[in-house]
Amino acid sequence: MSPTPRTRARRALPLLAAGAGAALLLAACSGGSGFEDTADGGSSAGAGGGTSSGDGSLQVLIGSSGDAETDAVDAAVAAWSEESGVEAEVTVASDLAQELSQGFASGSPADVFYVSADAFQGYAANGSLLPYGDQLSAVDDFYPSLVEQFTYEDQLYCAPKDFSTLALIIDTDDWAAAGLTDADIPTDWDGLTSVAQRLTTDGRVGLGFSGEYARVGAFLAQAGGQMVSDDGTTAEVDSPENVEGLTYVQGLLQSGSAAYAADLGTGWGGEAFGTDKAAMTIEGNWISGAMANDYPDVAWTAVPLPAGPGGQGTLQFTNCWGIAADSANQEAAIDLVDHLTAADQQLAFSEAFGVMPAVQSAADGWRELYPDYTAFIDSADFAQNVVNAQGASDVITDFNAQLEGLEDGDPAGILGSVQQNLQAVLDENAS
Repeated sequence: MSPTPRTRARRALPLLAAGAGAALLLAACSGGSGFEDTADGGSSAGAGGGTSSGDGSLQVLIGSSGDAETDAVDAAVAAWSEESGVEAEVTVASDLAQELSQGFASGSPADVFYVSADAFQGYAANGSLLPYGDQLSAVDDFYPSLVEQFTYEDQLYCAPKDFSTLALIIDTDDWAAAGLTDADIPTDWDGLTSVAQRLTTDGRVGLGFSGEYARVGAFLAQAGGQMVSDDGTTAEVDSPENVEGLTYVQGLLQSGSAAYAADLGTGWGGEAFGTDKAAMTIEGNWISGAMANDYPDVAWTAVPLPAGPGGQGTLQFTNCWGIAADSANQEAAIDLVDHLTAADQQLAFSEAFGVMPAVQSAADGWRELYPDYTAFIDSADFAQNVVNAQGASDVITDFNAQLEGLEDGDPAGILGSVQQNLQAVLDENAS
């Protein structure tokens, strides 16, 4: 990593969006309904987010981070509409979850819509979604882990839109001032501990990040742990691997070389980093928009998170294109999503608002668009999905609350409590 001078022009990703965007942020970022430097979009949606049209047209309901995303989706849908001859209207939700629920309850949802990973299983289980994924041209091109996230009872219900991963974000001026070079980029936990200590000064910690599962969970993955078994039926929260991962985080906090963003008087890791209260942070590719807009003078780079005892690990965040089971125009809706998930269209979205394409064939194109941020898409090879079991959101909320006290807490006790609560949710889903 060559330190990046403050005067060097960097191509910043546009403000990242709701896909991985507004709904996704509930898992990915703390304290907001859009990425930290964005809003959840406009307010042009009517009650229920529009109705499924029986006249041959389509209603498309999205959550948006702002004009860049809205304009890009509008343009993509308009191009498909002109080619197909099917009218389609895009509506931006002011509260996507609420408007989807209203539409489903009334029996007249939008035909095509964003679905967050944490809401997916609930909608699939109650029959709201059409399981159409295997009809798409890109079905074999999606990242397998994204397919896993949106598979329910062995069926791919909806197409992954795009995704984000976590990486280690480094202030290159602080790095150089500490006498660190490319050879010091941490590749394991020992290396991370070392550079965090060397970067810590009066008034600044080496590493600052949000104290929540959506960040701390990356260390559990690096220890070789996971929250739920591969078949989705058994909680594995209190595994020895997860205890090791959480104990390592506790050690970082106790050393004084790392701190939660809230304990630094900031709202999230990007703010702690941008205000130089932390020389490094752990964030997703959405941080580019915040840095470009709020902290343009900070020189920074992104590198893959270091490996733990279980190897490399990170978390990924995504959502999908849902199609209503009640849609009167399912064939046209599937054709529209087929268009939206084609590699060239995925890259058009990437260029417009920075998201990473859900199809593997577009990865090299994304690297060409954003050569400074390849760490994010390279991390797809070892990314772990966040928990998306139906009813698990309250468990994660409780986990986050317990993580606030991790520095003086009992890692095994915290994980044991979450284990019990998550297993109860999984058992209820299976009954």
